[in-house]
Amino acid sequence: MGSRPKSRATFRWSRLAPRRTRIFVTYMPPLDPESIADHSHRTAVIASAVAAMEGADPQRAAFLALFHDSQVTGDQTAALPGPLADVVGSAVAEYEARDSAESVCARDADKLECLLQAVEYREQGNRHTQAWVDTSLASLKTASAKRLAEEALRRGPLAWMHRAREEKPEL
Repeated sequence: MGSRPKSRATFRWSRLAPRRTRIFVTYMPPLDPESIADHSHRTAVIASAVAAMEGADPQRAAFLALFHDSQVTGDQTAALPGPLADVVGSAVAEYEARDSAESVCARDADKLECLLQAVEYREQGNRHTQAWVDTSLASLKTASAKRLAEEALRRGPLAWMHRAREEKPEL
């Protein structure tokens, strides 16, 4: 049986959430590289946490983080209807201007997510991530993002799982 053709809406959504691999992966190949969509999703989750910790609007910060990569976003919006392209374009403009608390939190989330990826790749055996960690740390602006980065570097990527196992009550 043949596959169903993609609907116009599915095609448009796939442009908003691409599965392309991020560029640094070609220079430091990890065992399990993240896609741009993976990065954007994790950045949005982190942005909401940083914004909540900073007293900013977590929903707005997460929204800005979803569309924070202006080069990719330009490709994504090319086939979208005008009103939707405008919403995404205004989010990119706000993110790039960095004149709102939410845009600062979203940018910190992007840098923090990169730091987390570097730590995870280092755990997988990649020895070339320290410059990436250092650059990410130096880029952080909010106190909350700096605290989260310090914890991530101190604990490692799987500390939460080990702690959850230790605290799990007996059944």
